[in-house]
Amino acid sequence: MELQNTVKEALNALYHHPDDGVRLQADRWLQDFQRTLDAWQVADNLLHDATSNLETLIFCSQTLRSKVQRDFEELPSEAFRPLRDSLNNLLRKFHKGPPKVRTQISIAVAALAVHVPAEDWGGGGIVKWLQDEMNLHPEYIPGFLELLTVLPEEVFNYKIAARPERRRQFDKELTSQMEVALNILTACLNINELKEQVLEAFASWLRLKHGIPGSVLASHPLVLTALSSLNSELLSEASVNVISELIHYTAAGSSGGVTVQMPLIQVLVPKVMNLKAQLRDSSKDEEDVKAIARLFSDMGDSYVELIATGSDESMLIVQALLEVASHPEYYIASMTFNFWHSLQVNLTKRDLHISFVNESSIEAERNRRLQVFRPAYESLVSLVSFRIQYPQDYQDLSYEDLKEFKQTRYAVADVLIDAASVLGGDATLRILYMKLDEAAACCQNEKSEWRPAEAALFGIRAISSYVSAVEAEVMPKVMDRLLKLPQHPQLLQTVCLTIGAYSKWLDAAPGGPSILPSVLDVLMSGMGVSEDSAAAAAVAFRQICDDCRLKLCGCLDGLFHIYHRAVNGEGSFKVSAEDSLHLVEALSKVITELPPDHAKRALEALCLPVVTPLQEVVSQGPDTLNSKPARDLTVHIDRFGYIFRYVNHAEAVADAIQRLWPIFKAIFDLRAWDVRTMESLCRACKYAVRTSGRCMGFTIGAMLEEIQGLYQQHHQPCFLYLSSEVIKIFGSDPSCANYLKSLIEALFMHTTHLLTSIQEFTARPDIADDCFLLASRCIRYCPQLFIPSAVFPSLVDCSMIGITVQHREASNSILTFLTDIFDLANSTEVEQYLPIRNAVIIPRGPSITRILIASLTGALPSSRLELVRYTLLSLCRAYGPQSVEWAKESVSLIPLTAVTEFERSRFLKALSDAASGVNVNAVSALVEELSEVCRRNRTVMEIVQGSLRPLELNIAPVS
Repeated sequence: MELQNTVKEALNALYHHPDDGVRLQADRWLQDFQRTLDAWQVADNLLHDATSNLETLIFCSQTLRSKVQRDFEELPSEAFRPLRDSLNNLLRKFHKGPPKVRTQISIAVAALAVHVPAEDWGGGGIVKWLQDEMNLHPEYIPGFLELLTVLPEEVFNYKIAARPERRRQFDKELTSQMEVALNILTACLNINELKEQVLEAFASWLRLKHGIPGSVLASHPLVLTALSSLNSELLSEASVNVISELIHYTAAGSSGGVTVQMPLIQVLVPKVMNLKAQLRDSSKDEEDVKAIARLFSDMGDSYVELIATGSDESMLIVQALLEVASHPEYYIASMTFNFWHSLQVNLTKRDLHISFVNESSIEAERNRRLQVFRPAYESLVSLVSFRIQYPQDYQDLSYEDLKEFKQTRYAVADVLIDAASVLGGDATLRILYMKLDEAAACCQNEKSEWRPAEAALFGIRAISSYVSAVEAEVMPKVMDRLLKLPQHPQLLQTVCLTIGAYSKWLDAAPGGPSILPSVLDVLMSGMGVSEDSAAAAAVAFRQICDDCRLKLCGCLDGLFHIYHRAVNGEGSFKVSAEDSLHLVEALSKVITELPPDHAKRALEALCLPVVTPLQEVVSQGPDTLNSKPARDLTVHIDRFGYIFRYVNHAEAVADAIQRLWPIFKAIFDLRAWDVRTMESLCRACKYAVRTSGRCMGFTIGAMLEEIQGLYQQHHQPCFLYLSSEVIKIFGSDPSCANYLKSLIEALFMHTTHLLTSIQEFTARPDIADDCFLLASRCIRYCPQLFIPSAVFPSLVDCSMIGITVQHREASNSILTFLTDIFDLANSTEVEQYLPIRNAVIIPRGPSITRILIASLTGALPSSRLELVRYTLLSLCRAYGPQSVEWAKESVSLIPLTAVTEFERSRFLKALSDAASGVNVNAVSALVEELSEVCRRNRTVMEIVQGSLRPLELNIAPVS
C-alpha cells in the first residue's frame, strides 16, 4: 500500500507540481519504478482500485503493458494463469472506458500470447480462448474486439522480448487461427454499432498477408460489408482501410500473388473504379477524396505489373490515377508519384519481358507498351509541372514552409524524370519548352512575372540527363530564351543551373563555340546579383569548363579574369569562399587539357592568387602565423587541395608542390597544434601525392619525415590519413621500403602507446579510426613491410581493446582491419605471411572470438551488427573447426536462462557451416538470431555481457 501511495504521489507531482525540478525528479522515480519487480503487483492493484484517477490508470496500464512485453521472464512459469485472468478482468472492467487504458491492456494480453505457447491457453491458443470468452460474456465484446484487433499487430512488434523461435511459432499459430478469427468478426457484424470496430479488426488480420484463398474472400461477408460501406459516412474510413489491405493482400507473394488472388481482384477493382466520379465531386469532403485517392494509388502500386501490359482495363486505372495526379492539393496528387515511377521501371527495364522468346519480340513488346503509355505520361508532364512554380508569397514563407516547397519541387522533378524515361528526353523537352515559350513572352523586364518562366526552366533542368547532346530542334531555342531572360535573383539562379545542366549539349552543339561567350557573360552576371545566384553560377562554370574544356583552352585569359575576380573578391562578385572552389576546379580541368609546357605556366598562374596571401602570412614571422584564425589559412590551402586534385599533370603538380614545400613546412611546423589547419593541409598534400605519384622526388621524403615527427608531438589523426595515401601510392615501391617501414613503425608504435584502454579509444576515436584505416591499407599495399614488423602483434592487441568502442567509424575501422587479417588466405600474393599471422592470432583467438560474440550480443549497437557478423564469419573461414571451439567456449559462459541449449547449437552450427565454406548469406540469419535472443531485454543483455565481460579479458601482449 505504501508503494501504491508513493506512485500516486509521484504521478500527482509529475502532472500538477509547479516546480520543473520536482516534476523531473518524479518522472525519473517513476521510470526507475517501472523497471522493478514490484511494478507488476502495484500496477495491477491500482488498475483494479476503483479510486484510481485517469492519470494513474493510464500510467499503470502502460507499465503493465511494458512489463509483459519486456520483462515477462521475471515471473515464475506458474504466474501465467493468474496474470492472464487479471488482465482479462481488466479488459472486461474497461470495455467501455477510457480507450487509452483499454488499448494498453489489450496490447498486454496480446504480448502475453506472443510469450506463451498456444497449448497453455487451452485448445486452440488465444484466438479460441477469446472466442470462448466472447461467447460466455457477450456484454464485454467491445473490449475483446480491441484485443482481436491488436493481436496480429504484435507479430511484428519487436518491443516484445520473445525469442525468435517463439515469434515464428506465434505467427504460425495466428495464421492457423485466421478462419476462427474471421468467424468471430463475421458474427459481430450483426451488432450494428460494432461494424466499424469489426472492419478495423479485419484490416488488422489482413496485414498478416497469408491464410485465405482469394476465391473465399471474394464472397466473404466481411469483404462484402466493407465494399458496401464505402459510401457510408460513418464507416468509410474503416472500409477504406479494409479495401486498402485487401489490395495489398492480393499482391503479396505470401498470399499466392495476383494470379491466385484474381477472383478477389475482379471483385475489388470494379468497386473502387466506381468511386472515380467522386474525385471531382466538389461536395465531397477533402478527407473523403483523400481516402478514394489512396485506394486508386494502392491499386496502381499493387497491380503495376498487370497495368504495364497496357490492356484496356488497366488504362482505365491509369486514367483514374491521372485524375488523382491533377488534384489541386499536392498531398493528394503526390500519392500517385510512386506508381508513375514503378510503371516507368516496368516499361523500360528489358529483363521484365523475359517471358518473350527472343530479342526482337522482347523489343517489339517493349516498344508497344511504351507507345500505349505515351499519352498518359505526356498528360502527366503537363499536370505536375505547375506545382514547381514559386508561390506568390514566397518571400513571406517560413523556413519550414520554404523547405517543404523545395521538397515538392524535387519530388515533381523525379516525376518529370520518370516521364522522360518513357517519352524520351527530347519529347519531354518539347512539352516543357511550350511552357517556357508562353512564360518568357510575359517576362520581358525585371518587374514582370518571372515565376512561370523559372518553373519551366526548373523542369527543363530536371530532365537534362535525358535530352540528347545532339538535340537540334528545341535546345537552341531554349538557350536563346534563357540568355535573354531578366535578371531576377531566383530566375537568374535557375538560368545558371540550367546552363550548367546542359554543358554537354553546349559542347556538342554546332553553334556551341559562338554561344559560349554569351553563356559566360550570364554566369558572370549571376556571380554579381545574389549569393544564391553566385553559388549557382559557380557550379555552372565548373560544369561548362569540365565538359567544354577543349573549346575553352583558347579562352584562358577570359577564364582567368573571372577566376581572379572570384578568388580575390574583386568588384561586385558575391562568390563565397566555398563556392570559389568550383572555379578552382573549373580552371584546373581546362589546364589538364593543355600540353605539358603550357600546363606548367597555367598552373603557376592558377596558384599565384592562392599562394600570395599565404606567403605574406609566413613572411610576417612565427607569431603572426601562430595567431591567425584557422579560417584565414584554410580558405587558401583548400584551393591548393582542389588544384592538386584536378590538374591532371603529374610533373607540373610535383614541381608546384616542390616550390610550395617551404611554405607548407612552415605551416606544418608552427600550426601542428591546430586541427582545422592540419586537416586542410594534409588533404592538399594527399591530393598532391595522388596526382604526382612517383614524380614527387625528394618532397615525399621531406613530407613523411615532417608528419612522422609531428605526429609524436601533436597526435593529429590527419597525419595518419595522409600516410594512408602515401602507402597506397608508394607501398609496393622497393626504393621507398626503408622510408615506409620507418614511418609505419613509428606511427603505429606511438598510437598503441596512446590507446591503452577503452576509455582512451572513447576519448580519441578519430585517431583510432585513422590508425586502423592505415593498418588496413598496409595489409593491402605493403604486407611485406607491415606483417613481419614488430608493431603487428601490438596493433592486434590494441584492436582487441578497442573493438567495443561506441564510436561508429572507429569501431568499423577496427573490425575491417581484423577482417582483412582473417581474409589474408584469400590472396595468393600474401600466403607467405600466413605463418606470421597465425602465430599472432591463434594465441589470441579465444579472446578475439569472445569479444566479437560479446559485440554481437550487445556490447555494440545493433546497427553495427552486419560488420561484426562478417568479421566473426571471416574468423571462422580462416581458422575452421578451431574457431568453432573458441566460440563454443565463449557461448558456454552464457547462462541457460539467457540462451537455451537449442539456441546455442543453432549458432554454433552456423559458425561451423561458415568454417566449412558455406555461403555467408546462408548462415547470417542464424548468427543474427543469437544477437536478437541476447538483446531481447535489458536484463538479458546485462546477464550476457556480465558473463562474457569483453572489457575485462586478459589481453596483455602474448609472447
